[in-house]
Amino acid sequence: MSTTSSQLDAEALYQTLVQQIRTGLQGATDVALVGIHSGGAWLAERLAAELGLTERLGFVDVSFYRDDFSEKGLRADVKPSQIPFDVEGATILLVDDVLYTGRTTRAAINELFDYGRPARVLLAALADRGGRELPVAADFVATSVELSKQENLQLQRADDGRFSLTVVHA
Repeated sequence: MSTTSSQLDAEALYQTLVQQIRTGLQGATDVALVGIHSGGAWLAERLAAELGLTERLGFVDVSFYRDDFSEKGLRADVKPSQIPFDVEGATILLVDDVLYTGRTTRAAINELFDYGRPARVLLAALADRGGRELPVAADFVATSVELSKQENLQLQRADDGRFSLTVVHA
């Protein structure tokens, strides 16, 4: 599904993503969710509750694993990674809010392997904005959006847990 930036209903996109994941994970064993801070972590928390996987929920902050760390430096809001389950042999659903260059996904996979060797890693993203620099593709994606390089797609979570997506001009 391709969407223009003016049609981004994050709640509707989230429901689309949930249905794709439910269908795609049928028959999968030893499933765990890992959200990438921060938007992917928010999505993973909600997905875990809906899929009954709250005991198999983890989070990664890829700040130290990014290949552009030396250029960008360390963000002030770095969060600790938390993987409270055994990754070895698990089916890991890696969750991010927006898939762009693929570098965040690569960094998250590198970090996951520091915890063990999963049997399989699947990727879910609320939106794919194109512009890939690495050969990364989401297994589950609610929408594809075309944005210029001067635009970013930002997920927000309200106090009541509802999501919204905003196009931010750099």
